[in-house]
Amino acid sequence: MSQDLKWFKSSRSQPQTNDCVEVAGDVDGCVHVRDTKDRTGPTLTFGPSEWAAFVGGVKDGEFDMT
Repeated sequence: MSQDLKWFKSSRSQPQTNDCVEVAGDVDGCVHVRDTKDRTGPTLTFGPSEWAAFVGGVKDGEFDMT
């Protein structure tokens, strides 16, 4: 994985908090996810279709806990 990834945290996250995740896209269309509490730790990598399915599930409420 490239060390040149540009990581993004949700705009809804508080600036001083490290209790969230960050995502970064790469040139192959993969999306990388990491924990802000351990930025040098492991990352999860999702292919474009996997990420699209996840985002679609979030938008459809598939993961709502209510």
